[in-house]
Amino acid sequence: MLSVSATPLPSVSEPVAPAPPAAVQDAPRAERRPTLSHRLEYAALRGAIGGLATLPWRQATAVGAWLGRMGYAPAGIRRGVVERQVAAAFPELTPARVREIARASYESLGRTTVEAAIMPGLGKQGVLELFEQVDGWELLEAARAEGRGAIVVTGHLGNWELGGSYVAARGVPIDGVARQQGNPLFDRFLTSTRERLGMDVVWDGHAVRRTPRSLRENRVVAMVSDQGALGLASTYVPFFGRPAKTPRGPAVFALRLRVPILFAVAVRLPNGRFRLAFERVPVVDTGDRERDVDTIVATYTRMLEEWVRRYPEQYFWQHRRWKHQPADTPPHLREP
Repeated sequence: MLSVSATPLPSVSEPVAPAPPAAVQDAPRAERRPTLSHRLEYAALRGAIGGLATLPWRQATAVGAWLGRMGYAPAGIRRGVVERQVAAAFPELTPARVREIARASYESLGRTTVEAAIMPGLGKQGVLELFEQVDGWELLEAARAEGRGAIVVTGHLGNWELGGSYVAARGVPIDGVARQQGNPLFDRFLTSTRERLGMDVVWDGHAVRRTPRSLRENRVVAMVSDQGALGLASTYVPFFGRPAKTPRGPAVFALRLRVPILFAVAVRLPNGRFRLAFERVPVVDTGDRERDVDTIVATYTRMLEEWVRRYPEQYFWQHRRWKHQPADTPPHLREP
């Protein structure tokens, strides 16, 4: 696969409903009036981001790692959830190693949060320079050369926001399917930071309507594959041997519209820079739509698992990945 080098680091099982005609416009996001609590929370956030943005990149992300560690201890935010999930995914590990990975995952989440917040200040060139290695870029180019657009699935590993921003910075038209945040002020801020780097943001509630149109325009549509999405159906596939509820929308779109799927991940390297990797997800249409969809979903979930096994400390273990399971799940495979 192609490897692209950068310059030194600078100082972020039910079918989907049919899509309506292209002439139908997206419904606007529900405008929510910010509460006083929202305003205070947002003011504190913007103040913190403003202060971090004045620091060199490495120092700012180090602050993020420190904040993450505080979330693990002494705050203990979801610490039990994280340690139980890590232990379930890696039963061969000692308790000490489980705690080490858990603590590191909080540091990674802190870094990712700060990176995403200050990333727009780098500009497109600065984003490109954060990457030391890019593997499989030719796969994305080949997919778009087919003229039907491309779907990119990823997971909450490394810095998923930065991966999408890299694609946009390379001049590729990309839509990122995202959840609406609870704080409307922060939601607008997050959307604007993504858009400043060239990514169009699609609320997950609009994905069924918007995705076919974007693909017809030969755009890339990026979706996270390890959390539920509003308006997109899910199925249960193995993730570290346990059934996990996983969005099936990317697979349905790929089969229905004959669109290629790529799995992508942006992981942080020891020197603080990043590696972005693309892999083609096989799409086989046997005529059994339900089985074919489940096969594709299981494939990109397995790809994510393989990368999480390589970089377990960079996964978002704070999310209860096995919270929703089939009713007939055996007790030993239920949520840990």
